[in-house]
Amino acid sequence: MKISKALYPTLLVLLILLACSCQSPKELVYRDFKNLKLGKLGFGASTLNLDLVYYNPNNFGLQLKSTDLDIFVDNTYLGHSSQDLQINIPRLAEFTLPLQVELDMKNALKNVLPTLFGKEVVVKMTGKVKLGKANVYKSFTVNYESIQKFSAF
Repeated sequence: MKISKALYPTLLVLLILLACSCQSPKELVYRDFKNLKLGKLGFGASTLNLDLVYYNPNNFGLQLKSTDLDIFVDNTYLGHSSQDLQINIPRLAEFTLPLQVELDMKNALKNVLPTLFGKEVVVKMTGKVKLGKANVYKSFTVNYESIQKFSAF
């Protein structure tokens, strides 16, 4: 099969466009958390629900398929969040990620009193999230750390 010489520039332009459109996404930017609520309370395990607000700095939308995160407060294990979900992330905009955390009550009680009195704590999340576009997904490692101040009073 012979390809006409006139098709070479067209193929070259298509290959360049394809290569440019397949750029890897920039990291999502954490902005805030809100709607912190205790879902289920128990001695062995409890559930904490909260919404995380992020910003997508990419020129294209993404889809979040799943999260698998461990949460630490002042380097003490607080709990685990593993969710299968389908969230459309708009381009160049903020979005909200609902998170449900299964708390380890032994370690949670160590962190509650200093946190309630407004002490700054180091919140760390590690794990993986699955992000993609057009139903093609890739796992990304999460290693996020921030200083937060919570106050009940």
